[in-house]
Amino acid sequence: MAVPRNALKKWEKVREFALGLPGAVEEFPWGESVAKVNKKVFVFLGVQDGSYPLGVTVKLKDETAHAHALSSPGAEPAGYGLGKSGWVSVPLERPGAPAAEMLCDWVEESYRVIAPKRLIAELDEG
Repeated sequence: MAVPRNALKKWEKVREFALGLPGAVEEFPWGESVAKVNKKVFVFLGVQDGSYPLGVTVKLKDETAHAHALSSPGAEPAGYGLGKSGWVSVPLERPGAPAAEMLCDWVEESYRVIAPKRLIAELDEG
């Protein structure tokens, strides 16, 4: 199944942004791409091969951002009980899906929730 081009472009921008954050690394547990900081996941990027719909999962503690993310078409609290901790899964292929800039804002917020203070300070200096 082909991944829609605009969704793939958004995904690539979000991945590049996430991996550009201080201390971020990409790993592939469960065969899916994730971005980690300090050995902890701050964004689940899933797979880009078309075997699953393209999307991102972020942890949003800010109530406004969390509500906004959940209002995206098809968005839902993340599975495996992660939704109870503020994780939201946002599909990228649906009409009306958030723009890459909004997704990057959410990735940054998720990073700030997970990252150690010294890396957040480094981000703020940049």
